[in-house]
Amino acid sequence: MKATESKYNQCLYFAANTLARKVEKLALESWKPVDLSPSHAYLLMMVLEQPGLQPCCLADHLQLSPSTITRLIEKLEEKQLVSRSTEGKMTLVYPSEKGMALLPALKECSKDFHNSSCCLIDKEERENMVANMCNLADKLH
Repeated sequence: MKATESKYNQCLYFAANTLARKVEKLALESWKPVDLSPSHAYLLMMVLEQPGLQPCCLADHLQLSPSTITRLIEKLEEKQLVSRSTEGKMTLVYPSEKGMALLPALKECSKDFHNSSCCLIDKEERENMVANMCNLADKLH
């Protein structure tokens, strides 16, 4: 059954979660080559782009709770892709050499996800939808 045919097709919760599950499935497929979840991959890309980020900055940009960021970092540390260092009261996250070596593959996965989503939704519609979703998320914050 299509989401538009569901009994709950007028429900924000239903519609948002239906879309989220389908986008998550697409993203998981795109990130398979690096054996990372999309959340782990985006966090690693941020650390690669700006070594020495604080977890609170990662939480803000990724719109995740500090405890979730900690769990993501711990998993990336287990895979030896990042490390944390403490400078005074600040914790900073740095990529490892192994993490840095993944950058080309991460960019390819990101490109694959982008291309996959573009095949399903045209560019203008996708850009408008993402902007509207971010604006709505800000209002619900």
